[in-house]
Amino acid sequence: MKLSVRDAAGLLDVSEKTIYRWIQSKGLPAYRMNDQYRFNRSELLEWATSQRINVSPSIVGEPESASVILPSIVDALRRGGIHYRVHGEGRDATLRSVVELLPLPTEVDRGFLLSVLLAREALGSTALGDGIAIPHVRNPIVLHVEEPLISLCFLDEAVDFHALDGKPVRVLFTIVTPTVRAHLHLLSRLAFLLRDERFHAALMGEASRDVLLGLAREAESRIGGMAAGGKAA
Repeated sequence: MKLSVRDAAGLLDVSEKTIYRWIQSKGLPAYRMNDQYRFNRSELLEWATSQRINVSPSIVGEPESASVILPSIVDALRRGGIHYRVHGEGRDATLRSVVELLPLPTEVDRGFLLSVLLAREALGSTALGDGIAIPHVRNPIVLHVEEPLISLCFLDEAVDFHALDGKPVRVLFTIVTPTVRAHLHLLSRLAFLLRDERFHAALMGEASRDVLLGLAREAESRIGGMAAGGKAA
């Protein structure tokens, strides 16, 4: 979520002047976008906890009802799109290309999204190994995105994402969601999907969109004991 200085001050129960001072003197995590500071709710909470600073109870609020129907991974992939031969020289340039491909509303600040994706990578690689990475932010950010999406990108050349297995990445799943609940739901389903042998093989072979979506639908239908995510059309 793109929190302003005023928002951060309210959540931390301090003045805006204190927020600016903490950015400079205490390492308060902030992103400089268009000459203004922006903050991530989860990072503010983690930082405040480490500094033993009292926070407003609203900082942990989740703007979502538990009755909201969670998305199917197939629907999320359809919204995000499957893209082939995505180019980028190096990790940062590749993520920039991916962000430009995301089907986001015009009011979304793509520069801000890129900055938080890069900040997440700086904390630790999102590469899973076997040439696959799942770029995402530490906590979902509301970017005027009403429905969650997953964008699958096949790179034209493998890129070093500092994966633990040392393998360069060629397959990227980028997740953008408006809420924590939807984010965790899609991450768990994507983890299941990547363990499916047929889907994994199709992924490694850069199969067609129809084949990948069909296998994803079949795999998702076998998931038991998880919250219903709506049926893929």
